[in-house]
Amino acid sequence: MQSSYNPWLVAMSFVVATLASCTALDLTGRIYVLASPRLRHVWRMGGALALGVGIWSMHFVAMLAFSLPIPLGYDFADTAYSLALAIGASYLALCLTTHTQLTAARLVGGGAFMGLGIAGMHYSGMAALRMSPGISYRPAWFAASLAIAIGASSAALVMAIAISGMHYVAMAAAEFAPGAICGAAAGVNAAWLATSVILFTFAILIVTLLLSRFDARTSFLVGAVSKLNGQIVRLATLDTLTGLPNRATLTERIERAIHAARRQRSLFAILFMDLDGFKTINDSLGHSAGDQVLSAFAQRLLICVRAGDTVARLGGDEFVVLSENLASRTDAAALAEGVLKRMRRDTWADSQPLQVMPSIGIALFPEDGDSVDTLLKHADAAMYEAKRAGRSTYRFFERRMNEAATRTLQIQNALREAPAERHFTLHFQPKFDGKSETLAGAEALIRLHHPQLGTLAPLEFIPIAERSGQIVQIGYWVLREACRQIRRWIAQGLPPIKVAINLSPRQLLQADLVPTMLEIVNAEGVRCEQIMFEITETVAMQDAARTIEMLCEFQASGFEIAIDDFGTGYSSLAYLQRFRVKQLKIDRFFTNGLDAHGEEGSAIVSEIIALAHSLEMDVVAEGVETESQLHMLKAMRCDEMQGFLLGKPLTAEAFGDLLRGQTLTADA
Repeated sequence: MQSSYNPWLVAMSFVVATLASCTALDLTGRIYVLASPRLRHVWRMGGALALGVGIWSMHFVAMLAFSLPIPLGYDFADTAYSLALAIGASYLALCLTTHTQLTAARLVGGGAFMGLGIAGMHYSGMAALRMSPGISYRPAWFAASLAIAIGASSAALVMAIAISGMHYVAMAAAEFAPGAICGAAAGVNAAWLATSVILFTFAILIVTLLLSRFDARTSFLVGAVSKLNGQIVRLATLDTLTGLPNRATLTERIERAIHAARRQRSLFAILFMDLDGFKTINDSLGHSAGDQVLSAFAQRLLICVRAGDTVARLGGDEFVVLSENLASRTDAAALAEGVLKRMRRDTWADSQPLQVMPSIGIALFPEDGDSVDTLLKHADAAMYEAKRAGRSTYRFFERRMNEAATRTLQIQNALREAPAERHFTLHFQPKFDGKSETLAGAEALIRLHHPQLGTLAPLEFIPIAERSGQIVQIGYWVLREACRQIRRWIAQGLPPIKVAINLSPRQLLQADLVPTMLEIVNAEGVRCEQIMFEITETVAMQDAARTIEMLCEFQASGFEIAIDDFGTGYSSLAYLQRFRVKQLKIDRFFTNGLDAHGEEGSAIVSEIIALAHSLEMDVVAEGVETESQLHMLKAMRCDEMQGFLLGKPLTAEAFGDLLRGQTLTADA
């Protein structure tokens, strides 16, 4: 299971470890000069308490920095036991190192006790998570954590390294099984733990104050520790970028809302939001621009919701609003409509020029779920339904959405494993010369055959791949496989054939798209002239200036470009001329119109062909399915045609047979 750390809390944990080490050094020096055995014993006990609490505090500040993609909590008894273990080990170490004569043996023994105490506290603290299945540890890293703890503890000046180093090496040794759950998730939570750390860190300060006899420097230490603990609480409960409550804080507030709603028999709503087009902004303008958009959206969202509503950021571009004490679902709908309406404003006080709109999913308590996880999951499913409905809108959760969300997740998993498991295949739809009807090329079409899900239509899995970003790697697979198939046909003695490959909108956002495509083609030993890339007219016109740059880069590398689905977008003649593409592909809607719309349909297709020829472009008609369409296209001097009348998509072997037959006929 993948883990992550909050870098600020990691830094705070090292500060706490350093504070504990400084306190221990001060105590050791003062105890060493005391003459009374009774006083020495009392100060050893006080020192053990201060040092043990410091070590324990560092561990749990570091655990606040640690997160897994599941809720975490701590068993109270195991947590208390780890504290007692740290204090006990500290007492034994101080007993050995504060005798009137400090020998090498006592120093090593004290370091060993201290190191083992630090390690024991850590691993008992980890046991407080009560993971199921349990945590496993890599032997090498486990041994390294013990060595660091004992070795560094023997030198008091680097005890902070011992405490921190042992913890993070030990965490590197830990392995959390996929699907594991935290059995103590309902136990000690982050807020209680943060409060405890504050109190215990102040305990270290009090001991230091007493032993330093109210030295003037302690006033600075008081302020530093107070500020430190304030930062710990803030980092543990708030999102560092936006200042909004984070996932852990939102979870606690939803839990409180559930208990309150049960007592009062009231209604509350979860509004799950995802920013439409945010990934495009982040990819094209950079992460700094993306962070500005997120911060601006967070501030605007606070203005849009009701007073008393909780606005939280889960991560990325996902935001959640918790709205309590609603009279009916109409109130939730009004809130969502209000957010969308106000977000559509052209100008805001923050002067942020990038306007982004959310898609909103709504789940209601109690009808849509009675737990935090269920409500968030159902609101997320409703949000994806809002995206499918056209984006920048809202949808309430419905039971059928669970099935759609589950299906989407299954397809995403299938797409992830498809290349390695060879579930993808390529089919090739023949393209024929408009005059002779001889084979002129092929269009590569991807197919997905999954052992559990069966054969999936491209219309089902391509949009999911596009939304998830998986389409980028899939596109590279298609090109690589098409090149390999071209080489197989050539190895069989067949003539070179040009293969057209579709490019998706997400692929066109990749800055290194052309170099990567060129690298694949060169690695597979295929000439660039044998590959033609197809871009839909709508995508080409979304950012025409950027499209021109990319088309020039493709053409300079030796690739040919076709504008697909021509007639469905909003091309201007000026841009069409500047694109300088090899082909225009007439959308099947217009091909079908040759039969359906009579003279009007014929006039449109005839004008498109004439326009393309005037710009020295070839024309390909898609979706040719009737003899009458074929005859009219021939009469209009259409250069190439493809469709079920002429040839359906074929497997690589079947297309090779077709190519072989055409070659034999031509030779005869």
